[in-house]
Amino acid sequence: MFMLGQELSNESNAISNRQAAGLAMKNALSAKDDALRAEFQARWIQMEIPLRKQIKDGLLATLQSQSSISGIVAAQVIAAVADVELTRNEWPDLIPILVNNVQTPDNNTKEATLQAIGFLCETIDPTVLQDVSNSILTAVVQGARKEEANQKVRLAALKALLNSLEFVKKNFEHEGERNYIMQIVCEGTVSSDEDVQAAAFECLVKIVQFYYDKMPMYMAQALYGLTIDGMQSSNNQVAMQSVEFWSTVCEEEANIINENLAVQENGETPTLINYDFARPVGQKLVSVLLFLLTKKEDDEDEDDWNISMSAATCLGLLATIFEDDIVGLVLPWVQQHLQSPDWKFREAAVMAFGSILDGPKESTLSPLVEQAMPFLITMMSDPQVQVKDTTAWTLGRISEMMTPENVNPQQLLGLVTVIAAGLSDQKRVATNCAWCIINLAEHMSGDETDVPTYPLSPYFDGLITSLLASVNEKPNQETTNLKATVYEAIATLVSTCANDCFGTVERLATEMLNKLNATIAMQREIVSHDDRTAVQELQANACSVLTNIVRRLSKLIAPVADAIMMCLLNVLRNSSRNSTVHEDVFIVIGSLTN
Repeated sequence: MFMLGQELSNESNAISNRQAAGLAMKNALSAKDDALRAEFQARWIQMEIPLRKQIKDGLLATLQSQSSISGIVAAQVIAAVADVELTRNEWPDLIPILVNNVQTPDNNTKEATLQAIGFLCETIDPTVLQDVSNSILTAVVQGARKEEANQKVRLAALKALLNSLEFVKKNFEHEGERNYIMQIVCEGTVSSDEDVQAAAFECLVKIVQFYYDKMPMYMAQALYGLTIDGMQSSNNQVAMQSVEFWSTVCEEEANIINENLAVQENGETPTLINYDFARPVGQKLVSVLLFLLTKKEDDEDEDDWNISMSAATCLGLLATIFEDDIVGLVLPWVQQHLQSPDWKFREAAVMAFGSILDGPKESTLSPLVEQAMPFLITMMSDPQVQVKDTTAWTLGRISEMMTPENVNPQQLLGLVTVIAAGLSDQKRVATNCAWCIINLAEHMSGDETDVPTYPLSPYFDGLITSLLASVNEKPNQETTNLKATVYEAIATLVSTCANDCFGTVERLATEMLNKLNATIAMQREIVSHDDRTAVQELQANACSVLTNIVRRLSKLIAPVADAIMMCLLNVLRNSSRNSTVHEDVFIVIGSLTN
């Protein structure tokens, strides 16, 4: 540690060497694994105090390095050392030194020091820093002021403030101090520096999460305007954080509503106040969110979190707060754009409809869904994959609302037809189609499974065939998630089916046995880690379906019971000792034994 510390603090060394030395020091003190971290920290404590002091002095000196990278790495190491020592009431002069550093005129020192404070607040238990929260806040606010000319310093200060918000509760209780903090953050949101803007909006998200009850005055004076303007910013990070602000407001208000209901059910008087912040600006909020839903790129990665996903999430949360009132705000826009020539507006209209389904009462939603279904079924043939993907997701959400009592047989036929066809489409569409089948299976069976027939009986065999075909057609590694969802759909169909589907279930048992038997030969030919993973996943999926077949058929499984046991014993015999398939095999054996 001493030698690495010397490498890090040596100004004549190459920056990459200094950075490597610092990261090695940090990794020698911190680890994700609790036992390993405790072992590392014990080694540090066993070192002699004078040697530890020498290393720490070197780290503090490196905060003043002219290389900002070295200063930032030193900040990380300081936080790792502080995590060990501050919890043991050691290194008492650390916080005063850091606070003093922020007063220096040197920008590199200020930036590195504020980052050290940020890392400290992020790493260390807030209760440990409670007694020095005033000093930390003073330093952070000093760096975050609009008078601070260096934007890197200001950015570091706002990030440190973000990490310190949890333990400055006492300061937020005092109106004067709270006003000053809010002023600093709000000034940051209108900075000319885009990174500073985004960091300030991120602070607002956390402030409304921790201090919702203190927000009424600030909402009226500044936050409504700042956040709604922020949502429309050309800076993507600012727009996403502004949307996140309103998502957080909705989550807090939903929690308050639920907690107050629970208290009332116990015969007590609710004490939490719901300020219903979103309602006064509901129309404006919804119109901006609907516009943001259209912000799509042709080549966007489906797994990347983007502004349109963020807006859809926020719209869904608003729906839970507004309930029936959300319909009048969203539905006219959906109707206007559902058949737009621009695919981005078509996709946004479907996404908006799917996002609000959790809010309104069933009596309000049912006629709307009835009207929308023919359009949605048609849109599963849209030429644009993103539109089909979102439509399949929306149909999956609608499937959660369906029951044997309320289902329209004609619409069920149309739905099953397009969803089964969608299983052979691109991976993203097929995955949502499989998810839709899971929801249909769970909700079409009603409360009883041991019934002669049910609404999915006419389609059961075709659905199983289409699901099996989709996994057989897409054998490559990238479709792992799709396969897992498809097998879950097969297993769910089996476990919830009516008695008139047993013929198909019995044929499916043979199919799953064939798949499992085929994996035994595959086990002998495994070359790479990917091969092993693929075989184990196929075995786990086949076992999951077999377990449900055994449970659903009960004693009717007897004719193939021997074949199943022989196959399972073969799988066990041919799998490695640490294979993940053992547990899956024993679950099938358990259900068979029962």
